[in-house]
Amino acid sequence: MNTKDLKYDNNGLIPAIVQDWKNGDVLMLAYMNEESLNKTIETGFTHFWSRSRNKLWKKGETSGNEQLVKEISYDCDNDTLLIKAEQKGVACHTGSRSCFYSELIPPSPPFDKGGMGGFVIDKIYEVILDRKRNIREGSYVSSLFKNGRDKILKKIGEEASEVVIGSKNDKKEEIIYEIADLWFHTLVLLGYHDISPEEIYKELQKRFGKTGIRDEKK
Repeated sequence: MNTKDLKYDNNGLIPAIVQDWKNGDVLMLAYMNEESLNKTIETGFTHFWSRSRNKLWKKGETSGNEQLVKEISYDCDNDTLLIKAEQKGVACHTGSRSCFYSELIPPSPPFDKGGMGGFVIDKIYEVILDRKRNIREGSYVSSLFKNGRDKILKKIGEEASEVVIGSKNDKKEEIIYEIADLWFHTLVLLGYHDISPEEIYKELQKRFGKTGIRDEKK
């Protein structure tokens, strides 16, 4: 479709939802006109139309929080855009990763019996990424990133050994504690490589229901 064929409103604008291309988080909503959309396509970075300033603007032009476009699609009515982008830094002017951080209805717990599941893992991962982007003095996670991959890998090796020892000792509390440490440092390694937990969830989902046994070629 040509950008001219989209359905703009009476002011020549179309809403554009920006989504994190890796984990699917909704980052922000802004408006585009045909000029800003074409500029976005041409440069590969999001450009919008400011309704308050009545001018075209590039996301991150002054803050450095640019959005590298990975994909642009439109809805069934041709009147809304969905942009999947790699967010540099944060999307919101308040300093939050996403503009949608205020809850109208609090989310239900992921599990009924006290578990917090992937929700907790994702939240921990967000903090880890923040400590990676914004190195803080006195932060243990920031120190791991400052010391590099070898330090992170060393910690994973140490924690894996502690899990083995805990299992050998047949102590439930020790096993739980050490596995939590192992998972945490594994999340730090994922952060180092910019791999989201969502990508691990998807890989596990692909394996669900499979035997894992491969036929041997005779």
